[in-house]
Amino acid sequence: MSNLAYQLSESSSVPKGGVFALGNFDGIHRGHQAVVKAAVDKARGMSVPARVLTLEPHPRSLFKPGIPPFRLTPPAAKIRLLRALGIEDVIVLSFTKEFSMLPAQDFVEKFLTTNYGAQHVVAGFDFVFGHNRVGNMKNLRDWLAPHSVGVTEVTPFRDAQGEVMSSSRTREALQAGDLKTAEHILGRPWSIAGIIQQGAQRGREMSVPTANISLGEYLRPKFGVYVVNAGPVGHPLTQQGVANIGARPTVDGKTEMLEFHLLNFSGDIYGQEWEVELIDFIRPEQAFPDMESLRQQIMRDIETAKARLAKPR
Repeated sequence: MSNLAYQLSESSSVPKGGVFALGNFDGIHRGHQAVVKAAVDKARGMSVPARVLTLEPHPRSLFKPGIPPFRLTPPAAKIRLLRALGIEDVIVLSFTKEFSMLPAQDFVEKFLTTNYGAQHVVAGFDFVFGHNRVGNMKNLRDWLAPHSVGVTEVTPFRDAQGEVMSSSRTREALQAGDLKTAEHILGRPWSIAGIIQQGAQRGREMSVPTANISLGEYLRPKFGVYVVNAGPVGHPLTQQGVANIGARPTVDGKTEMLEFHLLNFSGDIYGQEWEVELIDFIRPEQAFPDMESLRQQIMRDIETAKARLAKPR
């Protein structure tokens, strides 16, 4: 497996061939996973690489630059999850104003056939592309047929209640603090990854050392305190803990971040890239009259986290 990710301009080239899964894949939820699985299975049957062609930044970021952060899986997280599903190469096209003007048929001819030599293409039933999003799955089949390139259309992935898996449903669940629904859609707990930053050491002064991760492009889930699992990116998340996500109104009130305390861990992890997955919501974020009141609540939160972690999931 080559395990490569290519960040490309329109003129860049990569090795040709393979089965291509198309889409933005923000969240890599169970619907996305069905598309990726179809591509991986087809590639194995054809004895060719399974690849993903995607765009960054997310088109919504380009057309609505003032909206709040909304990403479920920023680029590094998305690529990591796609590789874990069996994708060999993730080809990332730079989405610019100029690129957004590219006619749909030109996208097919230039990228899928000429630049990348796609041997088969897989996408979800609602995949659209090209200027003004006029290209659809029927167009894709029609325009690739003369090149003898087949197309697999993946039907909606629905749960037992008939609900379609979607990124928007996941975002709504996280913003409501409904981790159970979010995990149901994603097929895994939602997580945030980033470099551990050194803070003001207030937690250490209260005998509750914490590590901080910037939220960056990540969606802001419901601000509050969570039970979490954590660990270095790319490793099992075996460290259990409690985290606050929000602006920390008692001590700051402005900077939004993830701040977590590990229950049975000691060591210097500053500068390392860690991943923190949200397991259970404990309480909303709140302001306290003084640091002692905050410390006492943190201790209660830790006991709550221990009790919940002791219960089988």
